[in-house]
Amino acid sequence: MGDSFSEGLWDPYPSLDDTQRGWADRLATSLSERRTAGGEPAIEYANLAIRGRLLRPIIAEQLDTALAMKPDLVSLVGGGNDILRPGVDLEAICAALEDAVAKIRATGADVLMGTGFKAGGTLAWTNGRVGVYNANIWSIARRRGAHVLDLWGTRSLFDFRLWAGDRIHLLPEGHERVKNAALVGLGLPPDDDTWDEPLPPAPRQTRIEATKANAAWAKEHVAPWVKRRVTGTSSGDGRTAKWPTAEPWPRA
Repeated sequence: MGDSFSEGLWDPYPSLDDTQRGWADRLATSLSERRTAGGEPAIEYANLAIRGRLLRPIIAEQLDTALAMKPDLVSLVGGGNDILRPGVDLEAICAALEDAVAKIRATGADVLMGTGFKAGGTLAWTNGRVGVYNANIWSIARRRGAHVLDLWGTRSLFDFRLWAGDRIHLLPEGHERVKNAALVGLGLPPDDDTWDEPLPPAPRQTRIEATKANAAWAKEHVAPWVKRRVTGTSSGDGRTAKWPTAEPWPRA
């Protein structure tokens, strides 16, 4: 369940048109491979996430569908789009999140939530909101017996080279690192013990280079985002879930 982060932007499948892979698909692959290596059947997996969704619409549109599949594990990661909105009510969305987690846990299923990222540069202003949101995530997890994907604490992600040009979505290597962070959050060993090691040092960006990069980012990504807010549209309008039903994973 979720938004563009769990849909997998920008980690496209080379052989599938307009279909993103992302950390959740990667996690499903790792879990399924571990089961089949032990002689067990492959897991069944669905991904209901749709880009652009706010947290409460994620819950309203995806929760009942997820529970109808009688899952053993549900990842419910969202809230990033809410945090970017000027008038976000953090307490309200956290209350809705806890209600959803309680409903899932009542079925006996495990839940994996995710904290918000620690941002830098032009998005550093979000860190205060993210900090409040993250505190609620950890409290909900303690009360409800849920697992947490600790994105804030994944230090390697504080490197712009793991992020796409829009600065809010990860590139493939970033999704791979999040997959390993998710395994750790579930109490399992990662596929790669070096998953959170930093990249080699990058050349220092000059002030002129940074100014040009910020201007390009504002033109290519911020302006379209503002236009969608003004017109009441979403990047996810007209889109459906990429894997709407639980099927053996990986899919044939």
